[in-house]
Amino acid sequence: MNIQFVLNDQMVITANNGAGTLLDFIRYDAQLKGTKIGCREGDCGACTVLSGTLCNNQVHYKSITSCLTPLANIHGKHIVTIEGLNISGVNKVQDAMVENSGTQCGFCTPGFVVSLCGFVLNEENPGQSSAISSIDGNICRCTGYKSIERAVQTIVNDLTAVDKTNRLEWLIKNKFIPEYFESIPFQLEKIEPLLSPAGNLAIAGGTDLYVKSHDELSDMTLNFLSGHSTYDDISIQTGECKLKATTTVSELMNNTIISDAIPGWYQYMKLVSSTPIRNIATVGGNLINASPIGDITITLLALNSKITLTDIAKNQRTIHLHDFYKGYKILDKISDEIITEVSFQLPDLHTKFNFEKVSKRTYLDIASVNTAITVQNKDQKIVQLRCSMGGVGPIPLFLASTSNFLVGKKITAAILLEAEQILQTEITPISDARGQIEYKRLLARQLFFSHFITLFPQYVKMEELI
Repeated sequence: MNIQFVLNDQMVITANNGAGTLLDFIRYDAQLKGTKIGCREGDCGACTVLSGTLCNNQVHYKSITSCLTPLANIHGKHIVTIEGLNISGVNKVQDAMVENSGTQCGFCTPGFVVSLCGFVLNEENPGQSSAISSIDGNICRCTGYKSIERAVQTIVNDLTAVDKTNRLEWLIKNKFIPEYFESIPFQLEKIEPLLSPAGNLAIAGGTDLYVKSHDELSDMTLNFLSGHSTYDDISIQTGECKLKATTTVSELMNNTIISDAIPGWYQYMKLVSSTPIRNIATVGGNLINASPIGDITITLLALNSKITLTDIAKNQRTIHLHDFYKGYKILDKISDEIITEVSFQLPDLHTKFNFEKVSKRTYLDIASVNTAITVQNKDQKIVQLRCSMGGVGPIPLFLASTSNFLVGKKITAAILLEAEQILQTEITPISDARGQIEYKRLLARQLFFSHFITLFPQYVKMEELI
């Protein structure tokens, strides 16, 4: 299996094991040391690079953590490291960092520069907020971030003059990116699809597996499922949303049809990890990982999702997601089955959705407790309801008893107080690094009430639930 891609301005063909990480190839094979080894868990952003995918004769770039990216997943793509951004000299993003004292020790700086160059390439309506969001996966221990924020503002100000009709040409002319970017579409279109051997372990984005088993995976023969997006991983017809299992969290977050059907969807999804992780983490990977506090899993449980499992002989079966989890990391699947599709019905005009999460940090953190709910009501009466909760049991929980109790009831403080007592019998939290049992039970109570305070302020007041 030969993996072919463009690394900065050079075509690369390698027979390296596709299970090795992109980070290791960049540093040890290509000898490009600007991409740093930090946490190897996707948290620090020191290893950030850009990954460009050719679609309709244009290259679409996204920031990714190279430490968690299997080498096979970048076949046919344009990979840009810090070295590839200043081939013609220091670029405008680097200038802004220097002018605003946005770097001290410099270890994290390449990651910030790469992420901001991705923002420059992608953002059609650049603003301070969206620019800051583009670096939400990059951590700095030295600056206190204010100098970096000033650098970001300088970049945003410079972009006000961008020519939107010839964006790439303008960015090159104004020294944001090197001239060779113009030739990349022609180079990528020459690359044939990857013919990869079927391995014993299927892997998509790798953001969970490579954190746990980096050394073991690097020597294995894997079945690579993603890395070759055609930008059509989401289809919606007659209100039913179907996702390929390889749909990334970013694709899910940025889908405008889902956002229109679920107010606040973008902000809910933004609570899932960071931009570089969302750009490679997949829906199917999140579900198969079976984390009791997976944000995507909890969301899809509340949406009454179904999953399609496919075995090596292409036999398929479809089950409800809430039937998939049998115990801690115990799933209703045979060894050669993989998740190939996820489907759910978009909420109608009478159905509301809400997601709540408490973690030590608002962003880039795992929840102590998270929960989602869908509620269909008519004249204050609950017609249908599904509530899910994570961090309070060995599996992602669908709160069946609590949900069933509320169907047919009026939304009142008294009923919710009664429902919360049932909820407490369904959860079995444990004390761990994210909180003691008592704390998690309190969070479960408060977040459950928060759903209704947020969605139905006309029926329920906070003071009534104290």
